[in-house]
Amino acid sequence: MKNLFDLQNKTALITGGAGLLGPKHAEAILEHGGNCVLADWHLEKAQNKAEELNSKFGEGRVKAVHMNVADKNSVDEAVNQIDSIDILINNAAKDPKVKKDSNLGPESRFENMTEEYWRSGIDAIINGTFFVTQAVCNKMISQKTKGVVLNISSDLGIIAPDQRLYEQEGLEDDQQNVKPITYSAAKWSVIGITKYLAVYFAKKNIRVNCLSPTGVFNNHPDDFVKKLSNIIPMGRMSDINEYKGAIVFMCSEASSYMTGENIVIDGGKTVW
Repeated sequence: MKNLFDLQNKTALITGGAGLLGPKHAEAILEHGGNCVLADWHLEKAQNKAEELNSKFGEGRVKAVHMNVADKNSVDEAVNQIDSIDILINNAAKDPKVKKDSNLGPESRFENMTEEYWRSGIDAIINGTFFVTQAVCNKMISQKTKGVVLNISSDLGIIAPDQRLYEQEGLEDDQQNVKPITYSAAKWSVIGITKYLAVYFAKKNIRVNCLSPTGVFNNHPDDFVKKLSNIIPMGRMSDINEYKGAIVFMCSEASSYMTGENIVIDGGKTVW
């Protein structure tokens, strides 16, 4: 029987490839026979991650390219360097981390947000998803092979952030750091883009789906972990490896009849 999860001879382009989850998405592809290209605007970091993965999975299976996803010329140049692309994982994002010392301050608040702050917040996610998907899907169509696009959204593209998680004692409301609207607006848009393109490219044998994770534990302060865990039915943040199974499923023939869907993996956070 054919292995539905086999990714042998498939090449995946992963944006935000040097970030927290990008290398884990790559591991999922590599563990099932595929190859990867890590795209990131921090080329040296992407190259270092590629070297680490090659040492683990075999030389030559992972490459790195420079890409600023918010710059169409940069995107086109990077995509043109890649011989063929079977899978695109749109993982790049600008996620403003709200910490006690983050100094996002009043500018992150909706009533004070400048046009520059707004545009910079949505640029990497909305424009980046558009530019990269356009370039890659044109390449997939020219290859005349099946293609998969997997967009990475967030639980905060489905529900509003609970700003109580970020409150600091001793600060007035109008001075509190908040999770900015830019992130939620952009991640919500990614889900909409997914549904639109799923229908648009269905006859071209390109499937387009979305994965919405929740907060991944990354050595967060204990008080934040406790607050967030208390609003998740499973009572904990996610482990960095807990999305790999979904990545393989959504990028392989195991999901061959699925398109336009958003899979939410959040410990139940969005259902209560």
